[in-house]
Amino acid sequence: MTKRVESFEDLEVFQRAYRISLEVHRASLDFPAIEQFALGDQVRRASKSICANIAEGFAKQGASASEFKRFLSMAVASSDEMRVWVRYCLDLGYIDESTWQNWRDEYQSISKMLQGLSSKWRKL
Repeated sequence: MTKRVESFEDLEVFQRAYRISLEVHRASLDFPAIEQFALGDQVRRASKSICANIAEGFAKQGASASEFKRFLSMAVASSDEMRVWVRYCLDLGYIDESTWQNWRDEYQSISKMLQGLSSKWRKL
């Protein structure tokens, strides 16, 4: 028996995106001062936008399943964008290779989960 999704917070993909967003946010606060308004700000905004797009799309899915899918598509784009930013973080020496691999893999998984959710979603 599948648990009914009552809220965006019930979605595993939202929970995972939120968890890593917090991790990225906290880590970015340790970036050099020169990066706080550049790369640090960018990774914080992009990681949070995944969660925000899931939430906003879920709220609009009552009117149209296709609207939810549009927001999921934007969340996928932000998740894929994060894979670029975390590579910059690694190459600039702001995170270690283990953190980079973890974040890269998690964002890749989140993208796949979002794509799967979009292809299977039906209006509640």
